[in-house]
Amino acid sequence: MKTLVTGGAGFIGSAVVRQLIARGREVRVMLAPAEPDDNVRGLDVELVRADLLDREGVARAVAGCDVVYHLAAIYSLWLPDESIIYRVNVEGTKHVLAAARAAGVRKVVHTSSIAAIGVPPEGALADERFRFNHWEGGGAYIRSKYLSDLDAQRFAADGLPVVIVNPGFPFGERDRGPTPTGRFIVEALRRRVPGYTSGGFCAVDVDDVAACHVLAEEKGRIGERYIAGGHNVTYREFFATVSRVAALPPIRRRIPDAAVLGMAWA
Repeated sequence: MKTLVTGGAGFIGSAVVRQLIARGREVRVMLAPAEPDDNVRGLDVELVRADLLDREGVARAVAGCDVVYHLAAIYSLWLPDESIIYRVNVEGTKHVLAAARAAGVRKVVHTSSIAAIGVPPEGALADERFRFNHWEGGGAYIRSKYLSDLDAQRFAADGLPVVIVNPGFPFGERDRGPTPTGRFIVEALRRRVPGYTSGGFCAVDVDDVAACHVLAEEKGRIGERYIAGGHNVTYREFFATVSRVAALPPIRRRIPDAAVLGMAWA
C-alpha cells in the first residue's frame, strides 16, 4: 500500500513516516522545494518535491497513492505577512483534499492542531465536540487550522474518506527548527523566560502523536476529529521540569498573563 505523507520530513511528519515504515508501508514523502530532508535521510522512502500552492505538483505527489497523510503546514505564531499562513494552511489543504478526491484514495488523515478545538472555561476540559471559540484571540495560525478543519469536514460530507487529528503540543526528537513548541524548551534553557503565567497546555510525545495518526487511519470515523494529547501541565510545572532535568535553578517568578503575548510574538 503506497502512502503519501506531505510534510513528511518535518517534526511530526517524520515520526509518522517512521511509524508507517515499521508497519511495512511503501512511503512517499512530499517536501517543499527547498525543504531539508535530513529528518528522513537514510530511510527507505520516495522523495518528491512540490509546493502546496501548486495544484498540479500536489496532484502528481498524490497520484498512485492509496492513503494520504497531510501534515505539511506553516507552524508559526506570527509572520510579517500573515496571508502566507492562510494560503499554505487553508488553500494548500484544499489542494491536497481535492487531489485525494480526484485520485480516489482510500483514506486521508488531515493534521490540524489542538488549538483548533478552542479554549474551554477555566477548570474545564474540551473534547472533540467543543465549539471553537478562539477566533478573535487566536491569531492567524490558529484561525488557519480551524478553517482547514472546516474544509476537511466539508470534503468528508461530500464523500472523501478524511479524518482529522488535533495534536497537543508535541515534544521529542528531530524538532530541527525548533518549532514554537520546542522553542519553549530552548528559551527556558537559555534562561530567556522571565517567568511563568497562569494556565498551561497539553503536552504530548511526538511519537505518540504519530501513533495516533496511524490509528486514525485504521480506526477513525470519516469526518471526525481526534485529539492526540498527553498530559495537561501548567506553565509553572513545565518550566520546573525543564529546569530540574537541566540541573538549572527553577523559574520562580510569576508574571502577568499579558506578558506571554510578547514572548509568543517575539
